[in-house]
Order: sequence, then C-alpha cells, then structure tokens
Amino acid sequence: VTENRSDLEDLHLYATPREQRFRRFASLEFEGQLYMTPYDFIQAVTSDEPKHAKKWRSLSKQELNQILMETPPVWKGSSKLFRNLNEKGVISYTEYLFLLCILTKPHAGFRIAFNMFDTDGNEMVDKKEFLVLQEIFRKKNEKREKRGDEEKRAMLRLQLYGYHTSTNSVLKTEGEDLVPRSYWDTLRRSTSQALFSDLAERADDISSSLSDTTLLVHFFGKKGKAELNFEDFYRFMDNLQTEVLEIEFLSYSNGMNTISEEDFAHILLRYTNVENTSSYLENMRGSIPEEKGITFEEFRSFFQFLNNLEDFAIAMQMYNFASRSIGQDEFKRAVYVATGVKLSPHLVNTVFKIFDVDRDDQLSYKEFIGIMKDRLNRGFRGYKPIQRYTTFKSCVRKELYSR
Repeated sequence: VTENRSDLEDLHLYATPREQRFRRFASLEFEGQLYMTPYDFIQAVTSDEPKHAKKWRSLSKQELNQILMETPPVWKGSSKLFRNLNEKGVISYTEYLFLLCILTKPHAGFRIAFNMFDTDGNEMVDKKEFLVLQEIFRKKNEKREKRGDEEKRAMLRLQLYGYHTSTNSVLKTEGEDLVPRSYWDTLRRSTSQALFSDLAERADDISSSLSDTTLLVHFFGKKGKAELNFEDFYRFMDNLQTEVLEIEFLSYSNGMNTISEEDFAHILLRYTNVENTSSYLENMRGSIPEEKGITFEEFRSFFQFLNNLEDFAIAMQMYNFASRSIGQDEFKRAVYVATGVKLSPHLVNTVFKIFDVDRDDQLSYKEFIGIMKDRLNRGFRGYKPIQRYTTFKSCVRKELYSR
C-alpha cells in the first residue's frame, strides 16, 4: 500500500483500540485488505510495539497461494504452530479477534465455543459455519462506528474486512438493541441467532468476497472441503494458549527451567492499570528473600486459573469473603473448587507476597480480582509499561517483548 499513505494513516482516528493495534502490527496487504503474519500476531499479544516500523507489503496472488500451500493441516498442529509458520501465513482482522477470544477462555469453555460454530448440530464444523464469525464481528464493529468521514470509514472497512460497503448479513437482526460487552459475548449471542439455512444460502457470496487465510486452510484444507471435529478444535485452542505462555515464559527464563519470582511479578503486573507497581515489587523482594523460581507448569497453571476468574469470583462470594481479606488456604481451596486447578503452595505464597502490601498474610479479594481482570485484557485498557529493576539474576534475563 503506497498511494495515499497519509490518508491511510489518518484512518487511525476512526479505528477502535483493537483495530488500531491490528493495523499497527499487520505487515501484509492483499487486494486492499490488511493481514497479520503468525509472527505479527505473536508480537501483537506479547509486545508493546512492533520491533520494527511496519510497512505493509503487498502480496501477489502467486505469493499468497504459495503461503497457503505450505500451511499444515489441523492434525499436524502443535504448541509451536505460530512460531514454525513465522512469516509464512496470513491472518485476517476477524480471525485476530477470534484468536484473542481464545487466549482468555477456560478449557471448559472450549466445548461452548465449538457449539457456537456448529450451527446444524452435527458435531462437525465446516468452512461455511466458521465463516459466520466474519459477519458477527463485522456487525459488532458497525454498531460501534461513529459518525464521521464516510470515505475514511469505507477505507477502514476495506482494510479490515476486504470490501468497501456492507455485505448482506447472515444474521437475524430483529430485536437486537443491546450491544454485547465483548467480542466473545457477540460471538456467543449472535451465533445462536444464525440459522444454518440462512448461512448456507449466503455462504457462497461470503466466500467469494473473501480470500482464503492460513486458519481457513489449516482447519478446512486447501480445497475447503474438510470438516473440523471437537478434538482438533480443542487441541488448537489449547496449543495456542500454551504457545503464547511459552513465549512469555521463555523470554524471561533465559534458557533455564524457571523464572524468578520477581519476573513473575513483572509479567502479572505488566498489562494492568496499577499506578504504583514499585510497592508491589519492593514488598515481594522483602517477603521472599531467597529465590526459588517459578516453573513453567506453575506459570501455566496460574494463567489457566486466570481464565476461570469469573467462576473464582463466584466461589469467593459463596465463601463469604467478598468484602474481607482471605488467607492462602482459603485461596487455594476456592481456586480448586471453581476451576479444578491445583496451584502449588510456592506459587500461592508468591502471589500473596506480591499483592499482600500490608504484609498481614491476607489477600484483598476485591483488589486482586480488579488487577487480574486488567491482566486478562492484555493491554486494551490503557497499557502502562513497567520499569524493570536490575538485580544480578534479573539483569541476565532477556527483556520481555511484552504486548
């Protein structure tokens, strides 16, 4: 994309935070539409800014076909899929939103997600059913659009969705007055309204207006005729969560099997709106004088717990602690009851030392929940970088590419 570059940059003023982030990290353009590579996506969810100034590189049809020809089938997926693909892949804006949804969903929600797409209830998802998310996310975006320069908004829609004007919707819109709070809610609520017969009638029109992507080929094959079963869908979602966590962990571990408790604190606080992070870090240093380290399994189990944060909050209310501080035993019990995840004693102790600012070995439930909700949003609620402290052990670790 070379012509009217200043006009294209002005589109940032008409974009939502997620749209702005996608445009900032996307590096490819095909027929006017922007795409991320798998590497771009990993950078977008783990880094503050792109490592290099992005220039949208125009793909030819031949180049795109070659990229898609090298896309592995879903049964060859792994927790290194995005890293292995690196720059050899294309991810659309709606797929970017879908992948963001996956990162914060508990394993128990994977079946619900699969059923969202399985509109005909045959326990398989085909390409036609999956393409409904294109329309669902587009409709949500159109509801959020503000009045302004119609030409600029049309250019933005072209970049994000691949067309100049609105396409026919596959969804019933009668009686839709409320705007769901998140894209996941949009997906959950809107998919239940999508009749398979409506989708089947319009699927050819939708497909003809879209280019194939890495995800579409990965899920449904190069000819688009394959179907996705729940086991493959579950494995893809689990692998994506694991891959992003591995990247975050490895960026601090410097090849070791553990990260320091201080680095764990940095990762937890990095995407939050905590004003005085130094008090948390200083408190933890004084409370954990001898470093033991956090293993990847402990690290992964904690973020699995965070993906169940809403259920945990309900469990804590049932325990009658909603307005009081809680101890480590109560915390561990509530986590297990709500999520089925068992956190190690050392991990729980570390969490308490981070957030127990007054050092009474009690955790402020409301404060903890609020901070962790910020963390789940991964930078979309006013990201504020954290100043890292240079101890002997932390200075030999690489700087996290953050999001």
